[in-house]
Amino acid sequence: MMALIVGSILLSTSVQAATYIHAGTLISAASDKVQNNVTVIVEDNSIRSIQSGFIAVGPNDTLIDLSDYTLMPGLMDMHTHLTFEHSGPASYMERFVLNEADFTIQAVGFAEKTLQAGFTTVRNLGDAYNETVALRNAINKGMIDGPRVFTAAKAIATTGGHADPTNGQAKVITTDPGPIEGVVNGVAEARKAVRQRYKDGADLIKITATGGVLSVAKSGQNPQFMQDELQAIVETAKDYGMTIAVHAHGKEGMRRAIVAGVTSIEHGTYMDKEIFKLMKENGTYYVPTIMAGNWVAEKAKIDGFFPDVVRPKAAEIGPKIMNTFSAAYKSGVNIAFGTDSGVSAHGDNGLEFVLMVEGGMKPIEAIRSATYHGAVLLNELDRLGTIEQGKLADMVAVKGDPLTNIAEMQDIDFVMKDGKVYLYK
Repeated sequence: MMALIVGSILLSTSVQAATYIHAGTLISAASDKVQNNVTVIVEDNSIRSIQSGFIAVGPNDTLIDLSDYTLMPGLMDMHTHLTFEHSGPASYMERFVLNEADFTIQAVGFAEKTLQAGFTTVRNLGDAYNETVALRNAINKGMIDGPRVFTAAKAIATTGGHADPTNGQAKVITTDPGPIEGVVNGVAEARKAVRQRYKDGADLIKITATGGVLSVAKSGQNPQFMQDELQAIVETAKDYGMTIAVHAHGKEGMRRAIVAGVTSIEHGTYMDKEIFKLMKENGTYYVPTIMAGNWVAEKAKIDGFFPDVVRPKAAEIGPKIMNTFSAAYKSGVNIAFGTDSGVSAHGDNGLEFVLMVEGGMKPIEAIRSATYHGAVLLNELDRLGTIEQGKLADMVAVKGDPLTNIAEMQDIDFVMKDGKVYLYK
């Protein structure tokens, strides 16, 4: 508090307290540039300014000393499933024995693990009961700790396709799901499913354009939407201001989706030069999920871990994703960071950085894929993805230098989201 005299009137004015972060190294992610010995000043939940040198703090201000750390924007994982975590054969029974509340409670713990791992923003690409809408709302209200969630709610599939929730069920207990449940056949149902996601509170659309590895169905790569259905989904989603994330392994399903105008391809196992060219022409992002490929390939070696119909898909598709990533990176496709966590364990997301660098990506570019490019993919670059004046105060730090040892990204020492500190080792 300080006094201000105007004429003969004594006025009291309060000085806004700020948080000063002294960063030994700053990776703002706005470019490849790295700065040393800077002060980031945070006021409320946003970045007020960035100054060279270590600025002295006022008596009411807070100092966070990261002078021996590398400070970066909050990390962004563009492919998560916060409501479950695969644990082997028992996971295939969960849909029969767990209720919406069970999945939601699981998500609370997984969301906190994700935030503690440095991921302040995620896309959740598919749940069972739209429970991540409630999760997102609770996090936004400050009721629970977790990353900023952009959710697709229930993914959209075709009958028998990857994300049809009745795959593998006996006829005596199965139903015939429709657009409300996220299963469509034809243009009208495709449009209705998008509108239902909007009604349910989803932020974006997730579709399964080809078969998948873990679904109880034979093919892991066949195309599963017709071109007119994809076009209807894209046109309708864009009317509602929603982006479209596309699970895809097989080439033809990817080709149809990219031509229709989707926003991102997830996994992309059987991409080739033709697909790379189409993606660059259309500005389509690629979210590799190398971790998921490695995980299913390893688990496929264990007798009984997967159902018999799943095991050969995991063994065939899993090992290919690393090579696909390397080729896509060399081709110049836009790449955003994503892990498919929920397949592998939540909180282990940082391993994806290591795998991306092993695949040929420079460490700074891997970090920018999880910051700048994540924000671009979400259409949120005006407030997220970089450390710049006026943006939200989402920041993480590591003790070492991730540009010389990318494994540092697996051991986050400091997490700030929306100006609030959640981790400070």
